Amino acid sequence: MVAMKRREWLKFMVLIILASAQNTRTSHHDADSALNEINSNEFNSVYSSGSSNNNPVVKSFDFVHYVDCENPLAGHYFCERVKIDSKTQQPMGCSQANFAPLLCHLNAGLHCASGTSNDASNTSFTRHIPCQWTNGYSYETTLLLSIFLGMFGADRFYLGYPGLGLLKFCTLGFLFFGQLIDVVLIAMQIVRPADGSNYVIKHFGPKLTILAMDNQSYIVPRSDW
Repeated sequence: MVAMKRREWLKFMVLIILASAQNTRTSHHDADSALNEINSNEFNSVYSSGSSNNNPVVKSFDFVHYVDCENPLAGHYFCERVKIDSKTQQPMGCSQANFAPLLCHLNAGLHCASGTSNDASNTSFTRHIPCQWTNGYSYETTLLLSIFLGMFGADRFYLGYPGLGLLKFCTLGFLFFGQLIDVVLIAMQIVRPADGSNYVIKHFGPKLTILAMDNQSYIVPRSDW
C-alpha cells in the first residue's frame, strides 16, 4: 500500500516536472520568435531590395554635423574662385580696410551653427581675404609723370600733394635733385597716394611689400643664434 502511494506520488511529481519543462520550452520559443521578428524589422529598415537581382542595398542616412562657420577648420569647406576687378586689379569688393569678401561653402553633411551663416540653407558663409585698396591712382601713370614732368611737380599734384607739387614747380624740382629722389621713391612704391590707397598695378604685376616689425612681432629663435 505504501509502495503504491510512493509510485503515485513519484508519477505525480514527474507529471509536474514535465508540465513545467513544456511551459519553459514554450516561453523560450515565444521569446525567440519575438527576437527574430525584431531583428527582421531592423534588417528591413536598413536594407531595401536592390535591382532586378534582388541584391540588398544599404539605404543612405543623412548625418548632419554643425560647425562654427566663423572659424571653420581646414577641409570642412571650399571657396569660390577669386574674381579680380579689372579697374582696381584687386579682388571684387576690396574695402578700405584692405579686406575682400569671398563666398565659401561647407562640404556635404556639414551645416553652419546658428548665427554663423549668411544664407537660409546654413551651408554657405563669407570669408574675408586680404587685398590692397586702391582709389584709381595708376602706378605706371605716376612713374611716367615723375620721369618726364617731375621738375614741374606733376607727379605730386597727381598723387594729392599740392604743396610739394607747387614747390617743385617753382624750383624746377629743386633743381632736378628733388625730381630724381621722387623718381626713386615712386619706383620703389614708397611714395603713395595721399589718401592712403595703393597704386593700381596689374594683379600679377611687380609689387613691393615693405616688412615692418613692432611690439606685436614674434621672432622665431634659431639654433645658431
